Amino acid sequence: MQLSNKQKQHLKSLAHPLKPVVLLGANGLTEGIMAEIELALDHHELIKVKIPTDDREMKQLIADTIVSNTKAVKVQTIGHILVIYRPSENRKIELPRK
Repeated sequence: MQLSNKQKQHLKSLAHPLKPVVLLGANGLTEGIMAEIELALDHHELIKVKIPTDDREMKQLIADTIVSNTKAVKVQTIGHILVIYRPSENRKIELPRK
């Protein structure tokens, strides 16, 4: 799924007041964390995931793994926070036209 800049800006504005729904712990990206992300995406469509690592390459690798495994779209990354979007069957978020 590809998002236009206008659609990404809309999602960023919706994500701004949100708190991270999933926090990665000391164990990193586990199957349990992936299951939580899947549930959160099904329920909310737009979520924030906190990746608490100072290693940029590791943070990017974790973000890419989450996006590819969940079939979600990366909206943005700010610091330790990853914002991802995946529409559910009964859409809650209306995206603007491209």
